Amino acid sequence: MATSLSSLSSILNQPRHVVLLQKPCRFALRLLSWKPAEASGIRCYQRQRTSTRLQRRSLGSRSFSSSISSLPTHSDGPSLRHFVAQAAAVTASEPQAQNVVAPEGPPIGRIYHETYGCQMNINDMEIVLSIMKEAGYSEVVDVPENAEVIFINTCAIRDNAEQKVWQRLNYFWFLKRHWKSNVKIGRSQSTRPPKVVVLGCMAERLKDKILDADKMVDVVCGPDAYRDLPRLLQDVDYGQKGINTLLSLEETYADISPVRISKNSISAFVSVMRGCNNMCSFCIVPFTRGRERSRPVESMVREVGELWQEGVKEVTLLGQNVNSYNDASEYEKEAEAGTSWNYSEGFSSLCKVKKVGSRFADLLDRLSTEFPEMRFRYTSPHPKDFPDELLYIMRDRHNICNYIHLPAQSGSSRVIERMRRGYTREAYFDLVQKIRRIIPDVGISSDFICGFCGETEEDHEETISLVKAVGYDMAYMFAYSMRDKTHANRNYDDDVPEKVKQRRLTELIETFRESTGQCYDSQVGTTQLVLVEGPNKRAPDTELIGKSDRGHRVSFVNVPLPDRDADSNEERNPKVGDYVEVRIQKSSRASLNGEAIAISKLSTFYNIVNEETLACAIS
Repeated sequence: MATSLSSLSSILNQPRHVVLLQKPCRFALRLLSWKPAEASGIRCYQRQRTSTRLQRRSLGSRSFSSSISSLPTHSDGPSLRHFVAQAAAVTASEPQAQNVVAPEGPPIGRIYHETYGCQMNINDMEIVLSIMKEAGYSEVVDVPENAEVIFINTCAIRDNAEQKVWQRLNYFWFLKRHWKSNVKIGRSQSTRPPKVVVLGCMAERLKDKILDADKMVDVVCGPDAYRDLPRLLQDVDYGQKGINTLLSLEETYADISPVRISKNSISAFVSVMRGCNNMCSFCIVPFTRGRERSRPVESMVREVGELWQEGVKEVTLLGQNVNSYNDASEYEKEAEAGTSWNYSEGFSSLCKVKKVGSRFADLLDRLSTEFPEMRFRYTSPHPKDFPDELLYIMRDRHNICNYIHLPAQSGSSRVIERMRRGYTREAYFDLVQKIRRIIPDVGISSDFICGFCGETEEDHEETISLVKAVGYDMAYMFAYSMRDKTHANRNYDDDVPEKVKQRRLTELIETFRESTGQCYDSQVGTTQLVLVEGPNKRAPDTELIGKSDRGHRVSFVNVPLPDRDADSNEERNPKVGDYVEVRIQKSSRASLNGEAIAISKLSTFYNIVNEETLACAIS
């Protein structure tokens, strides 16, 4: 073998020689495989154009029986001679060759990204940027005209979101198809026609339609296949469509540190679980995101610790069904037959839990204990997964916000049953009352769908009455949009006319606005701890704005304040990331305004509150 390799190497070094690799050519394919050969100590030049082409030709389905002299070469990259010579040297001698260090080259391509939909999609985009950075795509630009790769992260929950995506894809197609003329007139600054990549839920749901759309899109990648993106982009270089929408039972991206999109933000998202098992009849998520799987607790402790070191003061824990978190990676036991896994009282689920591990209350307990000055929120939960221990941990930990998103979807038990939600109106309202007994100053928000299949005027009136009875701080309200593959699509008729849906939606929004004003008005006269997010856009030179524990927007005049935790008595102006005690003086029924009292810490503020509460109780 060494002799043949040496002979081939000497032939390649002679000018004007052409070598045809006839079948069988297994040794040639092995030499051209573009993976690091750890046994021989040879490293690959990952960022060279020639190496990428050689890799695809050696690993792909195309035959490799062309002349060596016709292969593209670059003066700063490895050629076939390089690999043959290296392999011959390793085979001929016992000592391993020295590592060949890959030179640092320019970024492979610049990235532009847009994200539609929920916070999970925002976090997913940060994961994608981390994966692409490792692959050499290190530069992100602010406009699509300057990018070689365009990512659009999509949402499939409602038709309106999909229509927005199609509009943007039409524009990206224009940038790609008319690239030369766009560059000539100065509209585009990219070095080549951009590759358009569709990510997320819409990618999985409409993969065939997207790829067939007049060469509009180059790559379609589902939520569980982001690690495969660098390879899919390489496929495009060889005239292939890159597609991977396989769903996983294990992928959580727990080992990837996301590249934060908002570098200077004092808040961040951390994904704790992926997928959903609920199978609500209206929802596409189980079909686009797959089954539930939870990240190990330790991986989240590590990520939150990194965010704390970067100056982040508030973390929102994310999941399609975040409070069904179940980490069985280290400790697990079989769920006992015939027992529920501590659902909220009066709630049930179509999916039975087989393995029991650390639950969401355990995760909150761990994070709030290890990071006492970090504020924690979470979204989006399901009402069925609020066992008492979760409510008590929220009450007892000052750094877990007193705010719960509690999606009702409807106020009619008949519609709720058709939605396969696993509860009744009465069970939902009892849960609301229990939450407010255990956490007295809690803020509650919800989701509502107007015009679901078979919804009558009586059903709609019951939803209106539930909104009035609960009194929500916030609500997300939408007209029903039928989704393919769902239980409703297979079994129900979308029989409520669009005009009726829109009329009911308008009535629901008006009812909500009347009731939510009372929640804001109740805060007048209280003192709230506000995390400063930046200048108030309505008065950027004089006012700051931030969020209270309940998630209300609070503005106040930016003046020098005492710092309760400072060694000196000097006053200073609060800055972004500070916690400020604000006495609420006015409610606009959509935001609050007050007088700033002092700069504080989470622990300092709540120690004062506890002392005052104890003093009042004694007196």
